[in-house]
Amino acid sequence: MSEYLKPVPIQKKFFTPGVIVLCIIALNGLVFLAARFLFGIGSVTNLNNQYPWGIWIGIDVAAGVALAAGGFTSAALGHIMYREPFHSIVRPALLTAMLGYTFVAIGVTVDIGRWYYIWHPLLMWNGNSALFEVGICVMMYVTVLYIEFLPVVTERFIGKINLKGFLFFLNKPLEKLLRILDKTLTKTIFIFIILGVVLSTLHQSSLGTLMVIAGEKMHPLWQTPVLPLLFLLSAISVGFPMVIFESMTASKSLGLKTEMEVLTPLGYTIAPLLGIYLAFKIGDMFIRETFVYLTELNTASIMFTIEVVVGIIIPLRMFLSKKVLKTPPLLFTASVLVIFGVLLNRINNFVVAYTPPYSYGSYFPSIGEISVTVSFVALLVLLYRIIVLNFPVISLPDKKFVIKTKYTIKG
Repeated sequence: MSEYLKPVPIQKKFFTPGVIVLCIIALNGLVFLAARFLFGIGSVTNLNNQYPWGIWIGIDVAAGVALAAGGFTSAALGHIMYREPFHSIVRPALLTAMLGYTFVAIGVTVDIGRWYYIWHPLLMWNGNSALFEVGICVMMYVTVLYIEFLPVVTERFIGKINLKGFLFFLNKPLEKLLRILDKTLTKTIFIFIILGVVLSTLHQSSLGTLMVIAGEKMHPLWQTPVLPLLFLLSAISVGFPMVIFESMTASKSLGLKTEMEVLTPLGYTIAPLLGIYLAFKIGDMFIRETFVYLTELNTASIMFTIEVVVGIIIPLRMFLSKKVLKTPPLLFTASVLVIFGVLLNRINNFVVAYTPPYSYGSYFPSIGEISVTVSFVALLVLLYRIIVLNFPVISLPDKKFVIKTKYTIKG
């Protein structure tokens, strides 16, 4: 990390008008979530035997996994490729990924009819199941993310544990434990970083495998043997836009200076990644000659067109512009479009393109499903704010370095 930047807890108040609104949204969703566990999944959703999954899988799980890709892409850039200027974005990206995958795991639990069997894959292995591979990889990656975050915890509490009263006797053991963890992780953290990148590439692609298995239940515009590759490429493409989105949103919310000296160079890497993703997507469409389905005016053709044009082509052109890369609002807009494109891609694959055989109706999410999904997003933002206000996640100029520099200039 650059010597003049140091990760520190942000000294800001927690409650703002925006935070209060998020709290209300979160509470509303938690009410529906309680109803789901008390009265069953059918009491708050429009799911049935024909449509066994909806936006809780399409958005909360599939899109959530893709949009948390900033964790492994920034880790690969900052630690494996060892690009020093980008180290300041690694911790925020790691935190976003950790929270994102945590809510992905919660989303899977909520969506399973018999949620109390969520532990079954740990003991009842099925090596022929793509879903088993996804489940095991996600569980392992969540564990890795929490291990990667432990240095932030040790840095926050080492030398600062001061329990009072009858808990006083725990001060020395906890201090010793923190120092052992810090020393051990300093020597082994690179193993978990590499493991996290490998696990991410595995389950990002395997989510695509799930939809390949769906066969003719999926619309031809999305059903392709290379869907696992497209899922992986789209996740890699959205990783850095998510980092830019998170950084600029956090800076605005916390009243901090936008890190354009880091985000602009990061933006230069996005256009080639989007170009590769677009080339494979369009190339596959022409090889399979599925472009003929675009001549039909229906929901599938409209959604596919929006996904490609608005979510890939327009932001690709924007990221090729130096003016966009150096202008915060334009850079933010381009990143949002990429995020929108990948989000829409997962919704298209898991909801729009999926049509069960002999279906007698169509699926549209209920108010309960939408409320729970929005609530998860609100809770993620609230937890992010709590953590950055109390742990050294976001990097700011080191006051000691700034004072020393001013003194040297005056001297």
